[in-house]
Amino acid sequence: MKPALVAASLIAVLLASGTCSAANLALTADLGTTGVGLHMSLPLQQSLNARVGFNTLNYSFSSSTNSVNYDYKLKLNTFDALVDYFPGDSGFRLTGGLTYNNNKITAIGKPSASGTFVLNGKTYSTTDAGQIDGKIGFRKIAPYLGIGWGNALQKETGWGFSADAGVLYQGSASTSLTNSGCTAPSTTCNQLNSDLDAENGRLRDKANDLRLYPVLRVGASYRF
Repeated sequence: MKPALVAASLIAVLLASGTCSAANLALTADLGTTGVGLHMSLPLQQSLNARVGFNTLNYSFSSSTNSVNYDYKLKLNTFDALVDYFPGDSGFRLTGGLTYNNNKITAIGKPSASGTFVLNGKTYSTTDAGQIDGKIGFRKIAPYLGIGWGNALQKETGWGFSADAGVLYQGSASTSLTNSGCTAPSTTCNQLNSDLDAENGRLRDKANDLRLYPVLRVGASYRF
């Protein structure tokens, strides 16, 4: 089940069960490094709120390991279950919780201007190697810790401002590299696959830079 559907279902269940009422909740639309998001806040006790919601966005970028350039497509897709603690009467908050983390990255190897790949120190033409495809994923349940500003439930009704800064611990990346369309003799294709395994290690090292994923969000909230 997709995070957006999970969030919508949870909100519907809470409202139907009477755990929260429309007069005792707030919605926040936000934008940041986790994508475009929508979160619902409801009170647990004085100075303590629960916050659930989802974030999603796709975007493309380019980067490289030491030997191969890649075109990447990052698919952001997360569902947050957070607790906000407000230590004073201000809007400052401490936040912790868990995120269902469906963030993933696909990669396509870019040949050099001369139409070659260099894999594990060996050069292959694109005619022989075909296309190189990669996948990068992270742990599904990721802890989140952060700070923020804005208590969406502080006002009786109306608009407010929200900001978050924190870290999502995604853990070590899982990566895979495959090729399709190798037209070289089988011995060359077998060697290509072996060199792809070595390159996959470099890709994993690169992806592990995202082990601690920075979360920066700003948003507008509305209390009903």
